[in-house]
Amino acid sequence: MQFKHLLTLCFFALTCFFVQPALAQNKVITGKVTDKKDGSTLIGVSVGAAGGVGTLTGVDGTYKLSVPASVTSLNFSYIGYQSQTVALNGQTNVNVSLQSASTNLNEVVVIGYGTQRIKDATGSVASLSPKDFNKGVIATPDQLLQGRIAGVQVTPSSGEPGAAATINIRGAGSIRSNDNPLYVVDGIPLDNGGTSGGYGVGAGSSSARNPLAFINPADIENISVLKDASSAAIYGARGANGVILITTRKGRKGQGVQFSANTSIANTAKRYDVLGREDFLKAVASVGSNAGTVAEGGIDYGGNTDWQDQIFRTAISQNYNLGFGGASNTGSYRASVGYDDQQGIVKNSALKRLNGRINASQSFFKERLKFDLQSTFSNVKDQFAPITNNAGFNGSLIGAAIQLNPTAPVFDSQGRYFSIANPAYDANGFPIGNGFRNPVSLLNQIDDRDNINRYLNNLSMTVKLVEGLSYKGNFGADISRGLRKTFYDPKVVGFTDAINIRDQNFPSPTGNGTAIYQYNQLTNYTTEHTLNYDKKWSDNSSLTVLAGYSYQTFKNFSRNEFGFKSSQPGVLVKDYNDFQQHLAYPVGDSSSYKLQSYFARVNYSYKDRYIITGTLRRDGSSRFGSNNKYGNFPAIAAKWRISNESFMPKGGFFDDLSLRLNYGKTGNQEIPSYGSLPVKQINYNGNSNPQIYLANPDLKWQANTTYGAGIDFSILKGRLTGTVDYFNKSISDLLFYQYNAQPALSPYIYVNLPGNVINKGFEFALNYAAIQTPTFTWDVSYNMSFIKNTVENFKGRNIITGNIDGQGLSGAYAQLIANGLPLFTFNVPNYSGLDANGFGIYPQGIDVSSVQGSPNPKFTASLTNNFSYKNWSLSFFLNAATGFQVYNNTANAFFYKGNLVSGRNVTKEVAQTAENALNSGEVSTRFLEKGDFLRLSNATIGYTFPLKESVFKTFRLSLTGQNLFLITSYSGLDPEINTDKQRDNVASKGIDYTSYPKARIFTLGVNASF
Repeated sequence: MQFKHLLTLCFFALTCFFVQPALAQNKVITGKVTDKKDGSTLIGVSVGAAGGVGTLTGVDGTYKLSVPASVTSLNFSYIGYQSQTVALNGQTNVNVSLQSASTNLNEVVVIGYGTQRIKDATGSVASLSPKDFNKGVIATPDQLLQGRIAGVQVTPSSGEPGAAATINIRGAGSIRSNDNPLYVVDGIPLDNGGTSGGYGVGAGSSSARNPLAFINPADIENISVLKDASSAAIYGARGANGVILITTRKGRKGQGVQFSANTSIANTAKRYDVLGREDFLKAVASVGSNAGTVAEGGIDYGGNTDWQDQIFRTAISQNYNLGFGGASNTGSYRASVGYDDQQGIVKNSALKRLNGRINASQSFFKERLKFDLQSTFSNVKDQFAPITNNAGFNGSLIGAAIQLNPTAPVFDSQGRYFSIANPAYDANGFPIGNGFRNPVSLLNQIDDRDNINRYLNNLSMTVKLVEGLSYKGNFGADISRGLRKTFYDPKVVGFTDAINIRDQNFPSPTGNGTAIYQYNQLTNYTTEHTLNYDKKWSDNSSLTVLAGYSYQTFKNFSRNEFGFKSSQPGVLVKDYNDFQQHLAYPVGDSSSYKLQSYFARVNYSYKDRYIITGTLRRDGSSRFGSNNKYGNFPAIAAKWRISNESFMPKGGFFDDLSLRLNYGKTGNQEIPSYGSLPVKQINYNGNSNPQIYLANPDLKWQANTTYGAGIDFSILKGRLTGTVDYFNKSISDLLFYQYNAQPALSPYIYVNLPGNVINKGFEFALNYAAIQTPTFTWDVSYNMSFIKNTVENFKGRNIITGNIDGQGLSGAYAQLIANGLPLFTFNVPNYSGLDANGFGIYPQGIDVSSVQGSPNPKFTASLTNNFSYKNWSLSFFLNAATGFQVYNNTANAFFYKGNLVSGRNVTKEVAQTAENALNSGEVSTRFLEKGDFLRLSNATIGYTFPLKESVFKTFRLSLTGQNLFLITSYSGLDPEINTDKQRDNVASKGIDYTSYPKARIFTLGVNASF
């Protein structure tokens, strides 16, 4: 253990000896707080009174609070419940039942380093509890909130279990990769890096894994999203893209055992509409090619194969969760274990996850000293199908399957995987040539898996020093280790491509076999110290002050090893030692960086009418140059609760009406650990000329400056609540990976580009308790966002990105970053149809690109309806996006009539066109399509059994459907997709290339408690 961590723990122990008894108060109020719906006790409810005194309910829902004699009321608030103020009227025992919040305005939400009532929030904060989460098969926490929060766009890279997603909060803001928000789990800021290896299956790079896959969604109690800089500035240099705070479940007295089990069935929601055998032969003949048998020199191999049937499947998934909790008068605990076995709808793709979690809390010395522990262990095992982002014209698994001749059989007459190559096999039975990739061979003769263990532990100690003042020390450790093993059978059909390892080509699998071991380890240690002061006055004024220090260290280590020529020719071996030849040296890397921070926040409320919040964080990062190690990130926000003014009529139209104003600055430090430093790389192959990377001592943080305004309101006695927000976010000092003109001493250098990326728009959110009766309820939630994205002050520079892959498309691209345009604007030649001879018409010329549409939606919306009737419940969730475009790289690579000439398949639509077979598939607006869609994302019906004298406390059955229907004009499988097509480390967006398809899923679930 490092010395600074030992000092922290010693300080914890020494503090215990100096805790003094609480000061006497004038009178004591006791009571119990329960859930109004089911009568269950609520632990951790905040009970407060004028004069700055307060407490939390214990593990049995009871509280005891000493208050001044002048106090006439108590306030009760709890995450997910409506706050309530209760008059004492001389009573010393006050029992309260809290109503589950149907509105966001009365909730207590998690914010950075604490909690706060939404009514008191000066910034833009959105919160979701389990009742709001998406249901069904959920691999990662970001899927729980997809479409649920205004201004938050979650776009999966593919439909693969555990695939990464792009999360944009109030629009895209970085021209480099990694534009995701900061994730904070139980107070520990995570590193967004992954530990699954980067080398794919030899036909392009594989998709990134989701860094949140280690978290069991069933363990999550609350997700809060800090959307603007005034709320996220407390995280300074890492809050530029917003902050997502994840809080896990805690224990309660009498909680007992909770159990859930789910079984799911999934199929492809849509497939490519390619030609079957007979239609294919007719189409081949129509373009003048020989559709006869192979013996006649034609392309008919005599088979009748639906290649999509060969690679897709009905997937069966299972999920089990067991949790149990308890408490004493001084502490609580909750332990849980979860197991997921998710099959992908593509064969040989899956995710298996085993989670264990313990949350524990213990108080001493009449609650003046408290320890909290959150500990998680996760084992995630991924199995990968050979699907990649940038395979050439042969395609990886899906690319091969959708273009493959349907007359080709899976196996030849000798039982070998069929190959179209000529000659098909050499004397030893190994396939020759790579003009044909047999998808079934790829599935069965490539084995690609990883195994990732992750440990996330957080220990904190809170000491009440004097009345209203407390100290909290926190130590967190996040350790992740992953090993990915990839094996290629010597006879795998179609892989004669060499694997490129650091500019060196190594033997292909064909005739040799290949093994790749990729080991990665990430470690993140966090030490934090905070002081909190809380004071309340009898006139409803209050003051809270937070001051803190944080120190984080991050280390990343990777090692890759390669073996060739298996010791068992023709056999798929799965042991690295069974290969006769090995790379003489491992390929790997090691890096680290440190982040030191000082932060403070002051929140003052005057008579519950005027609220002001000021925040300042100063971050120092080892990633930046000597002239800019530290950056300052301030924020200020104010709120005017208009409804509490004397001029507002009591019992008038508004129950609550507030105006918010905010301004803040956050930073972005997402560059490599040594991006600003001089680096000499000694080449692994013994080259005497080391690679030199120049320093940039002036490199500094990418800065996000945001200002905005918002209105919060509540009418109809709290039944209708809503928020309206305007925001304007400007990103400056853009971090960029700039290549130097050659010849030069260094190939590239990190710089800050001049210019701004501007995101501005409006957000609306409404919650309406439409019907509330003892037997029937109907709740409606609706949100929508309007966002405009523009690059400004970027004159004199254009940056290209968005690689397009396919035959004859080497070096092609489709996107442009330029002044006055949205990020990732499509920039391709105009296509206006076919001429009389079936050739493409390009009015400005095939080599003249012009600015087209944007992949960034201008409008997003979602609608949720929740119904309950007696013991039945029904909910459905719709989401939509409009005003954006998708580039169909899949169609560009495979679906044009010329493919029929070479015996490759196309869609029925392409076969019916008048296109000339000699027409080429150039990058153009021909393949640029509107992505607008409306989706029924989620629907659930459930029944809770009435129980009498049963071993069960509760028992519920539910049926959930996901991705039930999709309305869109996009011709691909799904417009809500984002294949990674970055170019020179510049991000891309809105390109679809042989993506893993999305599934339609039905889940039967049971939830019970004992």
